[in-house]
Amino acid sequence: MPVDKKLLAILVCPICKGNLTYEKANEELVCHAEKLAFPIQDDIPIMLESEARRLESDEVS
Repeated sequence: MPVDKKLLAILVCPICKGNLTYEKANEELVCHAEKLAFPIQDDIPIMLESEARRLESDEVS
């Protein structure tokens, strides 16, 4: 089940307050400005910097 679109519309990066991109394939919310991907577990975004994954250089656009 995908993350609720209303929730996605109000979520921002907890670090820079910038927009996030939903990456369905990886079940992550991506902040390109901070180069971080926040996981989504059981349809719940985990918006903690300590839980985020650093984007690889080929993932940054």
